[in-house]
Amino acid sequence: MPTILGQNQYGKAENRVVKITRDGDTHHIKDLNVSVALSGDMDDVHYSGSNANCLPTDTTKNTVYAFAKEHGIESAEQFGIHLARWFVNSQEPIQRARIRIEEYAWDRIPTSDANSKFIGSDEVKHSFVRQGQETRVTQVTYDGTNWEVISGLKDLVVMNSTNSEFWGYVKDKYTTLKEAYDRILATQVSARWRFNWSDDEQRMPNWEKSYAETRKHMLEAFAETYSLSLQQTLYQMGSRIINHRSEIDEVRFSLPNKHHFLVDLEPFGLKNDNEVYFAADRPYGLIEATVLRDGVDARIPVDMTNL
Repeated sequence: MPTILGQNQYGKAENRVVKITRDGDTHHIKDLNVSVALSGDMDDVHYSGSNANCLPTDTTKNTVYAFAKEHGIESAEQFGIHLARWFVNSQEPIQRARIRIEEYAWDRIPTSDANSKFIGSDEVKHSFVRQGQETRVTQVTYDGTNWEVISGLKDLVVMNSTNSEFWGYVKDKYTTLKEAYDRILATQVSARWRFNWSDDEQRMPNWEKSYAETRKHMLEAFAETYSLSLQQTLYQMGSRIINHRSEIDEVRFSLPNKHHFLVDLEPFGLKNDNEVYFAADRPYGLIEATVLRDGVDARIPVDMTNL
């Protein structure tokens, strides 16, 4: 039975590009997931395998990152317009370009009045929390006499666009990672904390206030720590909670390191001065640890942060 080619398109999907714009000490983030689909005179590549009219999908990926540097990202719409116009006008076989963009919004991490010395400084202006993904969780266990309450959160995505380093680590013949003295530090926080309230004779914590305050101290510690490792930041987050919330004895964290790699723009004659990053989703470093009040034994199960 004879066949003919119908509607078709090709391109590079889900190009994660993070653009950091530095306005003095204040940083601005545009975090996009860009998918490019091109169509036009593509019959031959399907019928005979001739690539004469085919712009490589790798080139479309490179264009996304190069345009983030050359044009900036004023808005998702404007960025998409720049890309679509370029692909159609620069390549004769391409007659239609479809650019789909997801934008991930970030809020600045605030500090409390008690830490007002940080307001207006680098410590606030480069620290962000992702909007709209956090989930609050709790587990309550009762045996007729004693209570155990473990609460927490998951999918709280945070980022410091500077004030993070990673160097001085062990190197062997398989090590290729370059030392970093100014990098993005980002993670998706999964945390559980155990309350020391265990029976009805004790004063019950104010659960709503406790959650809000614990989250606040966690974020402040992330924002205010000049980080030499994600492990160091984790410990500061847990310590801040234990030191400020007397009702909590134990905090367990699971922190995937959401790697952001500088894109090599030199092949396009562009300098990437810590501006344009590729946001990788896997593989990722996974940092896990428990922070305890001194004299208290750990009781939160290791796998509970996966719930």
